Amino acid sequence: MRIAYVTETYPPEINGVSLTVERAVQHLRQRGHVVELIRPRQAGEAALDTPQELRTLGCPIPMYPDLRLGLAASGTLRSRFERTQPQLVHIATEGPLGWAALRAAQALGLPASSDFRTNFHQYSRYYGFGWLSPVVQDVLRRFHNQCHATFVPTRAMRDELAHAGFQRLHVVGRGVDTTLFSPRKRLPALRAEWDASDAAVLLYVGRLAAEKNVTLALCAFEAVRMRSPSARMVVVGDGPLRRRLQSEFPAAHFVGMQTGEALAHHYASADLFLFPSLSETFGNVTLEALASGLPVVAFDTAAAAEYVDDCGNGLLAPVDAEKAFVAAACSLAWQHRHLAAVREHARRTALGAGWPEALGRFEACLAETLAAHAAGAAAGAILAA
Repeated sequence: MRIAYVTETYPPEINGVSLTVERAVQHLRQRGHVVELIRPRQAGEAALDTPQELRTLGCPIPMYPDLRLGLAASGTLRSRFERTQPQLVHIATEGPLGWAALRAAQALGLPASSDFRTNFHQYSRYYGFGWLSPVVQDVLRRFHNQCHATFVPTRAMRDELAHAGFQRLHVVGRGVDTTLFSPRKRLPALRAEWDASDAAVLLYVGRLAAEKNVTLALCAFEAVRMRSPSARMVVVGDGPLRRRLQSEFPAAHFVGMQTGEALAHHYASADLFLFPSLSETFGNVTLEALASGLPVVAFDTAAAAEYVDDCGNGLLAPVDAEKAFVAAACSLAWQHRHLAAVREHARRTALGAGWPEALGRFEACLAETLAAHAAGAAAGAILAA
Protein backbone atom coordinates (compact mmCIF):
# COMPACT_ATOMS: atom_id res chain seq x y z
CA MET A 1 0.00 0.00 0.00
CA ARG A 2 0.99 3.60 -0.55
CA ILE A 3 -0.15 5.51 2.53
CA ALA A 4 -0.12 9.20 3.44
CA TYR A 5 0.10 9.19 7.25
CA VAL A 6 -0.98 12.53 8.77
CA THR A 7 -0.40 13.45 12.41
CA GLU A 8 -0.14 16.62 14.50
CA THR A 9 2.24 14.97 16.98
CA TYR A 10 5.40 12.95 16.42
CA PRO A 11 8.80 12.64 18.09
CA PRO A 12 10.72 14.65 19.18
CA GLU A 13 7.45 15.45 20.99
CA ILE A 14 7.05 12.90 23.77
CA ASN A 15 3.52 11.77 24.59
CA GLY A 16 1.48 8.61 24.23
CA VAL A 17 0.09 9.53 20.83
CA SER A 18 3.41 10.57 19.29
CA LEU A 19 5.17 7.39 20.40
CA THR A 20 2.45 5.03 19.19
CA VAL A 21 2.20 6.91 15.88
CA GLU A 22 5.96 6.56 15.40
CA ARG A 23 5.72 2.84 16.11
CA ALA A 24 2.88 2.44 13.58
CA VAL A 25 4.81 4.28 10.85
CA GLN A 26 7.91 2.16 11.48
CA HIS A 27 5.83 -1.03 11.38
CA LEU A 28 4.20 -0.16 8.08
CA ARG A 29 7.53 0.72 6.49
CA GLN A 30 9.15 -2.46 7.76
CA ARG A 31 6.29 -4.41 6.24
CA GLY A 32 7.12 -2.95 2.84
CA HIS A 33 4.42 -0.28 2.56
CA VAL A 34 5.31 3.13 1.16
CA VAL A 35 4.50 5.66 3.88
CA GLU A 36 4.77 9.42 3.47
CA LEU A 37 4.67 11.08 6.87
CA ILE A 38 3.00 14.49 7.08
CA ARG A 39 3.41 16.39 10.34
CA PRO A 40 4.20 19.86 11.74
CA ARG A 41 7.85 20.62 12.31
CA GLN A 42 8.86 21.17 15.91
CA ALA A 43 10.82 24.06 17.37
CA GLY A 44 14.40 23.85 16.17
CA GLU A 45 13.63 21.44 13.33
CA ALA A 46 14.45 22.29 9.74
CA ALA A 47 11.79 22.39 7.05
CA LEU A 48 11.54 19.15 5.08
CA ASP A 49 9.71 18.23 1.88
CA THR A 50 10.65 14.83 0.47
CA PRO A 51 8.58 11.92 -0.86
CA GLN A 52 9.00 10.26 2.55
CA GLU A 53 8.13 13.21 4.80
CA LEU A 54 6.59 16.66 4.76
CA ARG A 55 7.01 18.94 7.76
CA THR A 56 4.43 21.68 7.65
CA LEU A 57 4.20 24.95 9.51
CA GLY A 58 2.91 24.70 13.05
CA CYS A 59 1.76 26.79 15.98
CA PRO A 60 1.62 26.12 19.75
CA ILE A 61 -1.60 24.72 21.18
CA PRO A 62 -3.29 27.08 23.68
CA MET A 63 -2.57 25.90 27.25
CA TYR A 64 -0.03 23.40 25.80
CA PRO A 65 2.77 25.60 24.43
CA ASP A 66 5.16 22.64 24.08
CA LEU A 67 2.74 20.91 21.68
CA ARG A 68 1.94 22.15 18.19
CA LEU A 69 -0.88 22.17 15.66
CA GLY A 70 -0.04 21.55 12.02
CA LEU A 71 -0.93 24.20 9.47
CA ALA A 72 -1.35 23.42 5.78
CA ALA A 73 -3.90 24.38 3.14
CA SER A 74 -5.97 21.52 1.74
CA GLY A 75 -4.95 22.69 -1.73
CA THR A 76 -1.29 22.24 -0.84
CA LEU A 77 -1.91 18.69 0.34
CA ARG A 78 -4.06 17.96 -2.69
CA SER A 79 -1.20 18.98 -4.99
CA ARG A 80 1.17 16.81 -2.98
CA PHE A 81 -1.14 13.79 -3.15
CA GLU A 82 -1.48 14.25 -6.92
CA ARG A 83 2.30 14.07 -7.09
CA THR A 84 2.96 11.25 -4.60
CA GLN A 85 -0.12 9.17 -5.51
CA PRO A 86 -1.07 7.62 -2.15
CA GLN A 87 -3.78 4.97 -2.25
CA LEU A 88 -5.01 5.79 1.25
CA VAL A 89 -4.82 8.76 3.61
CA HIS A 90 -4.64 7.85 7.29
CA ILE A 91 -5.23 10.67 9.78
CA ALA A 92 -4.06 10.12 13.35
CA THR A 93 -5.28 13.44 14.83
CA GLU A 94 -8.23 15.74 14.22
CA GLY A 95 -6.44 19.11 14.23
CA PRO A 96 -6.22 21.63 11.37
CA LEU A 97 -3.70 19.44 9.55
CA GLY A 98 -6.05 16.46 9.80
CA TRP A 99 -8.98 18.46 8.44
CA ALA A 100 -6.86 19.73 5.53
CA ALA A 101 -5.78 16.18 4.71
CA LEU A 102 -9.37 14.94 4.85
CA ARG A 103 -10.56 17.64 2.43
CA ALA A 104 -7.65 16.90 0.08
CA ALA A 105 -8.47 13.18 0.11
CA GLN A 106 -12.14 13.89 -0.59
CA ALA A 107 -11.26 16.18 -3.49
CA LEU A 108 -9.21 13.40 -5.09
CA GLY A 109 -11.62 10.57 -4.29
CA LEU A 110 -9.10 8.87 -1.99
CA PRO A 111 -10.23 6.72 0.94
CA ALA A 112 -9.43 8.22 4.34
CA SER A 113 -9.17 6.41 7.67
CA SER A 114 -8.68 7.96 11.09
CA ASP A 115 -7.76 7.22 14.69
CA PHE A 116 -9.81 8.29 17.69
CA ARG A 117 -7.04 8.84 20.21
CA THR A 118 -8.06 11.75 22.47
CA ASN A 119 -11.28 12.64 24.26
CA PHE A 120 -11.03 16.34 23.44
CA HIS A 121 -14.72 16.83 24.23
CA GLN A 122 -14.05 15.74 27.82
CA TYR A 123 -11.08 18.08 28.26
CA SER A 124 -13.30 21.16 28.25
CA ARG A 125 -14.73 20.40 31.68
CA TYR A 126 -11.25 20.47 33.22
CA TYR A 127 -10.61 23.99 31.95
CA GLY A 128 -13.90 25.63 32.90
CA PHE A 129 -15.56 25.19 29.50
CA GLY A 130 -17.82 22.22 30.20
CA TRP A 131 -20.62 23.82 28.18
CA LEU A 132 -18.45 23.36 25.07
CA SER A 133 -18.28 19.58 25.39
CA PRO A 134 -21.30 18.82 23.14
CA VAL A 135 -19.97 21.25 20.53
CA VAL A 136 -16.53 19.65 20.51
CA GLN A 137 -18.04 16.17 20.32
CA ASP A 138 -20.16 17.24 17.35
CA VAL A 139 -17.05 18.48 15.53
CA LEU A 140 -15.25 15.21 16.24
CA ARG A 141 -18.26 13.19 15.06
CA ARG A 142 -18.49 15.15 11.80
CA PHE A 143 -14.78 14.65 11.18
CA HIS A 144 -14.72 10.90 11.80
CA ASN A 145 -18.00 10.18 10.05
CA GLN A 146 -16.52 11.64 6.86
CA CYS A 147 -13.79 8.99 7.03
CA HIS A 148 -14.21 5.53 5.56
CA ALA A 149 -13.10 3.95 8.85
CA THR A 150 -12.22 5.09 12.37
CA PHE A 151 -9.92 2.97 14.53
CA VAL A 152 -10.41 2.86 18.31
CA PRO A 153 -8.33 1.18 21.04
CA THR A 154 -11.00 -0.66 23.07
CA ARG A 155 -14.40 -2.29 22.76
CA ALA A 156 -15.74 0.08 25.42
CA MET A 157 -14.62 3.08 23.39
CA ARG A 158 -16.27 1.63 20.28
CA ASP A 159 -19.55 1.18 22.13
CA GLU A 160 -19.40 4.67 23.67
CA LEU A 161 -18.72 6.36 20.35
CA ALA A 162 -21.33 4.30 18.52
CA HIS A 163 -23.90 5.40 21.09
CA ALA A 164 -22.87 9.01 20.35
CA GLY A 165 -23.47 8.57 16.62
CA PHE A 166 -19.96 7.76 15.36
CA GLN A 167 -19.93 5.33 12.43
CA ARG A 168 -17.65 2.70 10.85
CA LEU A 169 -15.69 1.99 14.04
CA HIS A 170 -13.04 -0.74 14.22
CA VAL A 171 -11.20 -1.94 17.35
CA VAL A 172 -7.45 -2.27 16.79
CA GLY A 173 -6.16 -2.13 20.37
CA ARG A 174 -2.75 -1.07 21.63
CA GLY A 175 0.38 -2.92 22.66
CA VAL A 176 3.34 -2.73 25.01
CA ASP A 177 7.06 -3.46 24.68
CA THR A 178 7.47 -6.24 27.25
CA THR A 179 11.22 -6.37 26.70
CA LEU A 180 11.76 -2.72 27.57
CA PHE A 181 9.18 -2.67 30.37
CA SER A 182 10.01 -5.55 32.68
CA PRO A 183 10.39 -6.28 36.41
CA ARG A 184 14.03 -7.07 35.62
CA LYS A 185 14.66 -3.34 35.25
CA ARG A 186 14.29 -2.77 39.01
CA LEU A 187 17.22 -0.76 40.42
CA PRO A 188 17.97 -0.75 44.17
CA ALA A 189 20.17 2.30 43.57
CA LEU A 190 17.20 4.23 42.22
CA ARG A 191 15.10 3.27 45.22
CA ALA A 192 17.94 4.46 47.43
CA GLU A 193 17.73 7.86 45.69
CA TRP A 194 14.11 7.96 46.77
CA ASP A 195 15.09 6.88 50.31
CA ALA A 196 12.79 3.91 49.88
CA SER A 197 14.86 0.79 50.49
CA ASP A 198 11.95 -0.97 52.23
CA ALA A 199 9.13 1.58 51.92
CA ALA A 200 6.19 1.40 49.53
CA VAL A 201 6.80 3.46 46.40
CA LEU A 202 3.74 4.76 44.57
CA LEU A 203 4.21 5.87 40.98
CA TYR A 204 2.42 8.17 38.55
CA VAL A 205 3.54 8.51 34.92
CA GLY A 206 1.94 11.01 32.60
CA ARG A 207 1.37 14.61 31.71
CA LEU A 208 0.89 16.99 34.61
CA ALA A 209 -2.24 18.67 33.33
CA ALA A 210 -5.77 19.21 34.62
CA GLU A 211 -7.41 16.52 32.47
CA LYS A 212 -5.08 13.86 33.93
CA ASN A 213 -6.55 14.27 37.44
CA VAL A 214 -3.05 13.99 38.96
CA THR A 215 -4.09 15.68 42.20
CA LEU A 216 -6.16 12.64 43.13
CA ALA A 217 -3.11 10.37 42.93
CA LEU A 218 -1.19 12.72 45.19
CA CYS A 219 -4.09 12.90 47.64
CA ALA A 220 -4.12 9.10 47.71
CA PHE A 221 -0.42 9.20 48.55
CA GLU A 222 -1.11 11.53 51.47
CA ALA A 223 -3.76 9.09 52.70
CA VAL A 224 -1.26 6.22 52.49
CA ARG A 225 1.24 8.23 54.54
CA MET A 226 -1.21 8.61 57.41
CA ARG A 227 -0.57 4.95 58.29
CA SER A 228 2.77 4.45 56.50
CA PRO A 229 4.81 7.66 56.90
CA SER A 230 7.79 6.10 55.13
CA ALA A 231 5.86 5.63 51.86
CA ARG A 232 7.18 7.45 48.83
CA MET A 233 5.51 8.97 45.77
CA VAL A 234 7.36 9.34 42.46
CA VAL A 235 5.84 11.53 39.75
CA VAL A 236 7.23 11.04 36.24
CA GLY A 237 6.24 13.64 33.66
CA ASP A 238 5.95 17.34 33.07
CA GLY A 239 3.27 19.85 32.20
CA PRO A 240 1.55 23.07 33.17
CA LEU A 241 0.63 21.92 36.69
CA ARG A 242 4.07 20.76 37.77
CA ARG A 243 5.07 23.87 39.71
CA ARG A 244 1.78 24.05 41.61
CA LEU A 245 1.73 20.33 42.42
CA GLN A 246 5.32 20.41 43.66
CA SER A 247 4.37 23.27 45.97
CA GLU A 248 1.24 21.56 47.29
CA PHE A 249 2.80 18.10 47.73
CA PRO A 250 6.43 18.64 48.81
CA ALA A 251 6.79 15.05 50.04
CA ALA A 252 6.48 13.68 46.50
CA HIS A 253 9.47 13.23 44.20
CA PHE A 254 8.92 15.02 40.89
CA VAL A 255 11.52 13.63 38.48
CA GLY A 256 10.38 15.18 35.20
CA MET A 257 10.12 13.48 31.84
CA GLN A 258 11.72 10.04 31.53
CA THR A 259 12.05 7.97 28.38
CA GLY A 260 13.45 4.64 27.22
CA GLU A 261 15.53 2.67 29.73
CA ALA A 262 15.27 5.42 32.34
CA LEU A 263 11.48 5.25 32.24
CA ALA A 264 11.57 1.45 32.43
CA HIS A 265 13.79 1.65 35.54
CA HIS A 266 11.35 4.03 37.21
CA TYR A 267 8.41 1.70 36.58
CA ALA A 268 10.17 -1.44 37.76
CA SER A 269 11.62 0.23 40.85
CA ALA A 270 8.21 1.24 42.18
CA ASP A 271 5.67 -0.95 44.00
CA LEU A 272 2.30 0.39 42.91
CA PHE A 273 1.02 2.39 39.93
CA LEU A 274 -1.68 5.03 40.38
CA PHE A 275 -3.55 6.22 37.30
CA PRO A 276 -6.41 8.56 38.20
CA SER A 277 -7.25 9.89 34.71
CA LEU A 278 -10.86 9.83 33.52
CA SER A 279 -10.20 11.41 30.14
CA GLU A 280 -8.25 8.63 28.41
CA THR A 281 -9.21 6.80 25.26
CA PHE A 282 -6.67 4.16 26.30
CA GLY A 283 -3.71 5.11 28.50
CA ASN A 284 -0.57 3.33 27.31
CA VAL A 285 1.02 3.78 30.74
CA THR A 286 -1.40 1.23 32.18
CA LEU A 287 0.09 -1.54 30.04
CA GLU A 288 3.62 -0.29 30.68
CA ALA A 289 3.03 -0.52 34.42
CA LEU A 290 1.56 -4.02 34.18
CA ALA A 291 4.48 -5.13 32.02
CA SER A 292 6.81 -3.83 34.74
CA GLY A 293 5.05 -6.02 37.30
CA LEU A 294 3.19 -3.22 39.05
CA PRO A 295 -0.29 -3.61 40.53
CA VAL A 296 -2.47 -0.86 39.04
CA VAL A 297 -5.04 1.32 40.81
CA ALA A 298 -7.28 3.03 38.26
CA PHE A 299 -10.85 3.85 37.42
CA ASP A 300 -12.85 1.26 35.54
CA THR A 301 -12.40 2.83 32.12
CA ALA A 302 -10.07 2.87 29.08
CA ALA A 303 -7.14 0.42 29.19
CA ALA A 304 -7.71 -0.38 32.86
CA ALA A 305 -11.20 -1.68 32.09
CA GLU A 306 -9.70 -4.00 29.48
CA TYR A 307 -6.57 -5.21 31.27
CA VAL A 308 -6.87 -4.73 35.04
CA ASP A 309 -8.37 -7.81 36.67
CA ASP A 310 -9.91 -6.35 39.82
CA CYS A 311 -8.25 -7.97 42.83
CA GLY A 312 -6.06 -9.98 40.45
CA ASN A 313 -3.44 -7.58 39.10
CA GLY A 314 -4.73 -4.38 40.64
CA LEU A 315 -7.85 -2.65 41.89
CA LEU A 316 -10.51 -0.75 39.95
CA ALA A 317 -12.65 2.06 41.31
CA PRO A 318 -16.02 2.95 39.77
CA VAL A 319 -15.81 5.94 37.46
CA ASP A 320 -15.82 9.22 39.45
CA ALA A 321 -15.67 7.36 42.79
CA GLU A 322 -12.66 9.22 44.18
CA LYS A 323 -12.97 7.83 47.71
CA ALA A 324 -12.92 4.30 46.31
CA PHE A 325 -9.77 5.16 44.32
CA VAL A 326 -8.02 6.44 47.45
CA ALA A 327 -9.15 3.42 49.47
CA ALA A 328 -7.81 1.06 46.79
CA ALA A 329 -4.44 2.82 46.79
CA CYS A 330 -4.23 2.56 50.57
CA SER A 331 -5.21 -1.10 50.56
CA LEU A 332 -2.45 -2.13 48.16
CA ALA A 333 0.21 0.26 49.49
CA TRP A 334 -0.24 -0.94 53.07
CA GLN A 335 0.34 -4.55 52.03
CA HIS A 336 3.00 -3.92 49.38
CA ARG A 337 5.35 -6.57 50.82
CA HIS A 338 2.75 -9.28 50.21
CA LEU A 339 1.83 -8.71 46.57
CA ALA A 340 4.14 -11.12 44.75
CA ALA A 341 1.23 -13.02 43.18
CA VAL A 342 -0.41 -9.76 42.10
CA ARG A 343 2.82 -8.60 40.45
CA GLU A 344 3.19 -11.90 38.61
CA HIS A 345 -0.40 -11.62 37.37
CA ALA A 346 0.30 -8.09 36.17
CA ARG A 347 3.28 -9.25 34.14
CA ARG A 348 1.37 -12.19 32.62
CA THR A 349 -1.42 -9.85 31.55
CA ALA A 350 0.99 -7.58 29.69
CA LEU A 351 2.70 -10.51 27.97
CA GLY A 352 -0.60 -11.14 26.19
CA ALA A 353 -0.73 -7.60 24.80
CA GLY A 354 2.31 -7.29 22.57
CA TRP A 355 2.70 -4.68 19.84
CA PRO A 356 2.96 -7.14 16.92
CA GLU A 357 -0.66 -8.23 17.36
CA ALA A 358 -2.01 -4.68 17.69
CA LEU A 359 -0.02 -3.35 14.75
CA GLY A 360 -1.03 -6.36 12.67
CA ARG A 361 -4.69 -5.53 13.31
CA PHE A 362 -4.06 -1.91 12.36
CA GLU A 363 -2.36 -2.91 9.11
CA ALA A 364 -5.18 -5.33 8.27
CA CYS A 365 -7.81 -2.64 8.89
CA LEU A 366 -6.00 -0.25 6.55
CA ALA A 367 -5.96 -2.95 3.86
CA GLU A 368 -9.65 -3.70 4.38
CA THR A 369 -10.51 0.01 4.14
CA LEU A 370 -8.62 0.31 0.87
CA ALA A 371 -10.18 -2.88 -0.52
CA ALA A 372 -13.70 -1.78 0.45
CA HIS A 373 -13.21 1.58 -1.23
CA ALA A 374 -11.87 -0.06 -4.39
CA ALA A 375 -14.84 -2.46 -4.48
CA GLY A 376 -17.25 0.42 -4.03
CA ALA A 377 -15.58 2.41 -6.80
CA ALA A 378 -15.72 -0.59 -9.14
CA ALA A 379 -19.40 -1.17 -8.39
CA GLY A 380 -20.11 2.50 -9.04
CA ALA A 381 -18.29 2.34 -12.37
CA ILE A 382 -20.35 -0.70 -13.44
CA LEU A 383 -23.59 1.03 -12.51
CA ALA A 384 -22.54 4.17 -14.37
CA ALA A 385 -21.80 2.10 -17.47
